[in-house]
Amino acid sequence: MTTTAAPPTHRIHPAWWVAAVTFLALVGAAAFRAVPGVLIDPLRDEFGWSVSTISAAVAVNMALYGLTAPFAAALMERFGVRRVVVAALLLTALGSGLTVFMTASWQLVALWGFAVGLGTGSMALSLVATVTGRWFVARRGLVSGILTAGGATGQLVFLPLVAWADQHWGWRSASLGTTAAALAVVPLVAWLLRDRPRDLGVTPYGGTAADDVQPVRAGAGRTAVRGLAEAVRRRPFWLLAGGFFICGLSTNGLVQPHFIPAAHDHGMPVTTAAGLLAVVGIFDIAGTVFSGWLTDRVDPRLLLLAYYGLRGFSLFLLPPLFGPDLQASMIAFIVFYGLDWVATVPPTLALCREHFGARAPVVFGWVFAAHQLGSAFAAYGGGVIRDVTGSYDLAWYLAAGLCMAAAAMSISIRRNRTTPTATTLPTDRVTAAADQAHG
Repeated sequence: MTTTAAPPTHRIHPAWWVAAVTFLALVGAAAFRAVPGVLIDPLRDEFGWSVSTISAAVAVNMALYGLTAPFAAALMERFGVRRVVVAALLLTALGSGLTVFMTASWQLVALWGFAVGLGTGSMALSLVATVTGRWFVARRGLVSGILTAGGATGQLVFLPLVAWADQHWGWRSASLGTTAAALAVVPLVAWLLRDRPRDLGVTPYGGTAADDVQPVRAGAGRTAVRGLAEAVRRRPFWLLAGGFFICGLSTNGLVQPHFIPAAHDHGMPVTTAAGLLAVVGIFDIAGTVFSGWLTDRVDPRLLLLAYYGLRGFSLFLLPPLFGPDLQASMIAFIVFYGLDWVATVPPTLALCREHFGARAPVVFGWVFAAHQLGSAFAAYGGGVIRDVTGSYDLAWYLAAGLCMAAAAMSISIRRNRTTPTATTLPTDRVTAAADQAHG
């Protein structure tokens, strides 16, 4: 099969437009993930639900957000990226919009937990892996960093807006506002997002026609399960998944939903705490993009060693920093945590590509599922610790210790420099080559 190179009329390679639309879709979907941390206290006040009850809905959301990812990657192979992303945005908007009518905690679990979890999970980091894997050969690390920053930053920069809307008009207005943010992205996705370079008669950025491999037309469920079955036989998968479990536990699961209530416990206004998490989102952009740039140049295992180790050290220092007034030490923690928030993603994705070749998007989907299971564990566990002990301190210290373990797991992953050369082969040949390389 022969595919023509990009015609000279393309002053900007179409891959960059696809990346830009993907970035906007991830930011729009991320608005929903900003809501739970701000609205824990308003929901307690209106309905009398405990922190554990609300945290259970957040935990279901985070678990499904991760478990959906590998199947979403397979669905993108079967039906195309654009169709999956549009459907996911609509489902997420529906789930969030209907929360304004809820009157019981099971409805919170059904809407925030299941509907929004399934919708946002279909646009999780598997979308980043799919877009970068299909459209980019050069600059993959940089682009994966930018797209990851879009999803993670969107979760945090919406926080002040959500807190402000809740303060002035109630939590229902905040929920409807995030619904509108996602719906606004749907027309752009339907218009500009394309599945593969060949759809526009071009080659991947920095690559050749051979890098634009044929899509896998097997059933989505079969593809996802097969990817998991192959991955679990490899030691690198367990080390990457274990590290990412702790990554999710120490960011999305603990800090994102519980930092604001923890700060409020120490007398800090909710809007101030939300503003601090928004600052995390701003610095997350710089940290993740820089991490993507470093991933193209530095051993990704060393990057993960540094990211997890420094994150654990900072969490050990966090509990004494809380107080009614904003101190320079807390600002320093926020800036550092922002730089480190999802800087782990580009090197983790690079190691997935290194060890699993063309199946990397699906395998990374399962690694990301571990990330979200860690998030769910911490989201619920943090609420239980708060209810039982009256403080979040134990949760911060446990997360810090686990981050140190993740650093050790990451550096123990062996390098495999032979598989990437096989990523242009059909999927089955890539898998065979990888199996042979691992003995």
